[in-house]
Amino acid sequence: MALELSELRSLLDSARTGERRSLAKLLTEIERGQKIEIPNEEPWILGVTGAPGVGKSTLIGRMISHWHSNGEKVAVLAVDPSSPISGGSLMADRVRMPHSDSSDSVYVRSLASQNFPGGILPHIDTMCRALSACGWHRIIIETVGSGQSEISIVAFSDIVLLVEGPDRGDIIQAEKAGVLEIADAIVINKSDIPSSASALEDIRRSLELSEDDNRVVRSVSAINGDGITELISEIENIEKDPSRSRIRNRERLISHWVSLLITHERIESNLEKLSNGSITINDAIDSIGNSLNFGGN
Repeated sequence: MALELSELRSLLDSARTGERRSLAKLLTEIERGQKIEIPNEEPWILGVTGAPGVGKSTLIGRMISHWHSNGEKVAVLAVDPSSPISGGSLMADRVRMPHSDSSDSVYVRSLASQNFPGGILPHIDTMCRALSACGWHRIIIETVGSGQSEISIVAFSDIVLLVEGPDRGDIIQAEKAGVLEIADAIVINKSDIPSSASALEDIRRSLELSEDDNRVVRSVSAINGDGITELISEIENIEKDPSRSRIRNRERLISHWVSLLITHERIESNLEKLSNGSITINDAIDSIGNSLNFGGN
């Protein structure tokens, strides 16, 4: 049952006092599509993506420790892959971070990607603004994988951090997906492995960095902590790049249009009709397009 607007406001007020249960319930309602007015907040959002096994969670744990020691509150939204049939999270019950959210200054929430491309839920931007309104200074969105669909993360992040391992195969995958092009910072993790140096040079050659390119490209060791402080300092001081901002805006628009289609009231009936052959793809497009007043005044 949908909550009344007054109930949502009460949840937000309670969450802003530090009440964890209220925060969790508020985020759940937003995730379900409940509309709520959030104060005009501009959250600081870091999107972290990369192939499985490159050490994203360990790196995020190091970053959490750094900000925690500086008195900052950090929230992590870990976007899990979901079943294409049930839409439920496949990994929601596993411990994603080396830090628990038992600390008052650390909050970790696992989100099911449902049926949305890129593993990004359409309401995740509202969730980030709610977290910011509740006093969380740093918000991290972590996605699984670094394929084409993960580019959608740029629509909801101020800064995109691509984490790679020293394995050339991971780098090639990111190149093919176009993730290298939109990343503000590219990190080769596991700098203690000899092959990481050549992997770093491969990245630099692939990007053909010009003098005015402000992207961060460096190697770190999340296990040992080497280079983490320097990476964080560079990330915090990255200036917005117009070309990457354009890509962010484009992907945001695409993500919201896809959300409109997937949540449209006619989508299920049109899928059923497509399955039994009673309509064509063009018929389905026209049906939804007309209801959205495409081409109207």
